[in-house]
Amino acid sequence: MKMNISGFLAFALLSISILSFGLTGAVNAQSVLPLSVETDSLSYVTGNSIAISGFIKTLSQFEQPVTVMVVSSDGNIVNIQQILPDSSGNYSTAVRAGGTMNSSGEYEVRAQYGAQKITTTFSFTASEASNDSVAVAEEAVAEAAAAAAAAAAEAAAVEAAVEAALEFTPEPEPVVEQVVNCGPGTESVNGICQVVQTQESEEKGGGCLIATAAYGSEMAPQVQLLREIRDNQLMNTESGTAFMSGFNELYYSFSPTIADMQRESPVFKEIVKAGLTPMISTLSIMENANSESEVLGLGLSVIALNLGMYIAAPALIGMKVHQQIKSRK
Repeated sequence: MKMNISGFLAFALLSISILSFGLTGAVNAQSVLPLSVETDSLSYVTGNSIAISGFIKTLSQFEQPVTVMVVSSDGNIVNIQQILPDSSGNYSTAVRAGGTMNSSGEYEVRAQYGAQKITTTFSFTASEASNDSVAVAEEAVAEAAAAAAAAAAEAAAVEAAVEAALEFTPEPEPVVEQVVNCGPGTESVNGICQVVQTQESEEKGGGCLIATAAYGSEMAPQVQLLREIRDNQLMNTESGTAFMSGFNELYYSFSPTIADMQRESPVFKEIVKAGLTPMISTLSIMENANSESEVLGLGLSVIALNLGMYIAAPALIGMKVHQQIKSRK
């Protein structure tokens, strides 16, 4: 009798061990996500470096960057970057706390790789800002909220119309669509990559997508120069902040398309790089601007210099060549 009880207890313990091992393996298998994102800390203050990293379980067949956005609790984009993962699927970047990140609260980090999306959050405590800066920020938030409400209403109306049409329309024949590899920020429309229009593309503080694609990395010296001029000179003055707000509305309407074209065509990438280099050289003048008047004066000088290089000089050369050809006839 004692041996039967001992044998039963041994069998029961063996069964429990096997079941526990199986459950543990299932839990561990589910813990590996297709796409992950995290920060090196849960809270930051002005001036800190925010390290953002993550892992992609399955890389795309074609080279494709991860789009990383930092969004405030009000929905404003304060930073956007495109990062190419390494061969193991790891990616990382760093963002300076401050500049366009000028209000305390909880911020969200959004990572997107193809159709995969994931988010994480961190808290930020900003230094005391002036009343003028607060007023400008509140005005920007109000404009963004109005734009978001209008976009949401338009999307709801379109969705309702589509649902009503589908309700009375027979199921169409399946159509095989051409697969187009579009980068983040664009979508395939009739086999052509077009920009995805959202209110996020209208917010300020994003990265330079064209320069990043041209020079191959967010850490390229030319891209860092553009970022430093934006954060250290323009964003610290009222005139510079107003200029960046209007510039971003125009820039993010076409820059994702140009960046995709550069990744698809090495020849076009080199053409864009050659065209950007003189402009970046002239922008280095802005590093000497430390006050409102200097930013305004040097900014107008840089604009005039670029108009001369890219428009006036080619036009003058064209006129001279035309006159020479005309005189020989």
